Amino acid sequence: MRRAIRAALVAGMALAGTMSAADTETTYEILDFADLDGWAEDDHAAALSVFLETCGDLREPDWVSLCAVARETSDARDFFELFFRPVQIGDGGEGLFTGYFEPELDGALNPGPRYRYPIYSMPPEAQGTGPWLSRRDILNSGVMSGRGLEIAWVDDPVELFFLQIQGSGRIRLPDGRHIRVGYGGANGHPYRSVGQELVRRGTFNAHQVSAQRIKSWVRSNPFDGQELLYHNPSYVFFREVSEVPAEKGPLGAMNRSITAMRSIAVDPAFTPLGAPVWIEKDGSSPLRRLMIAQDTGSAIKGAQRADIFFGTGDTAGQLAGQLKDPGRLVVFLPIQRAYALLPESVL
Repeated sequence: MRRAIRAALVAGMALAGTMSAADTETTYEILDFADLDGWAEDDHAAALSVFLETCGDLREPDWVSLCAVARETSDARDFFELFFRPVQIGDGGEGLFTGYFEPELDGALNPGPRYRYPIYSMPPEAQGTGPWLSRRDILNSGVMSGRGLEIAWVDDPVELFFLQIQGSGRIRLPDGRHIRVGYGGANGHPYRSVGQELVRRGTFNAHQVSAQRIKSWVRSNPFDGQELLYHNPSYVFFREVSEVPAEKGPLGAMNRSITAMRSIAVDPAFTPLGAPVWIEKDGSSPLRRLMIAQDTGSAIKGAQRADIFFGTGDTAGQLAGQLKDPGRLVVFLPIQRAYALLPESVL
């Protein structure tokens, strides 16, 4: 039986020990598994495998118990149906799915005629609380030179700029090996969108702007393109993430590898990290799938907002960049947590 519940949270009340109240009324709708479009057809074992990647890091007793059971279960679908209840959480916003990916750049551990653009680790003086030098100053003042801050050198400054937007990536070395870099800090300046700047200038209409189009324009206009990149004063530093094997996904917000098409980034104010989340993405390529909330993102805000991880490399980047579809998210919560959301009058 479907039980629809609308319960407003008072300020300061937390959901599942990790959620804070939203500025607007938060609503909850407890569903049956029969209400999930395509539930029976999903690969539940694949979702369970990804759930196990991070459930061991959850510390609340009920999650710890569920993780122990998950490691012993022989029927993934039964596990989810027996121990969870689907909860649709709303904050007044429409459902929206976008995509993200891990870039892969060609690079080397030493500079050369091809590999001339360094990936920097964070200098100590940039770790203060206020803004440090701007992107233009970091790249042109010589402040980074001769200090051993280079992790690697890559062959394309435009791809390096977009690596900074993504915050992590893999570097493919000439001998076929890879190293992985992750977010290591920033210079404290606010991010300014170069895509929006191109629209403001009248270079493109809003619907024309994409990462691929921006890259093409910058390469076709070397001087103006470099100036466009300076429009964004924010600069991201990296660290080598040597503990993650190259064949596995990058680290998410839970400091564990994420999995292509099974991991999503969510707003942890509404969705607990580590929780299973059923997604019903509409659009030209509908998707019904159980995913695991294992990452966050600065642009991912709202109860019905999610970023789907597409994987590593150019193909993943093209697919992720095309995604902007409506739909809904349904969070799986342990049974007692789900029913604890309900007012006593409906229990």
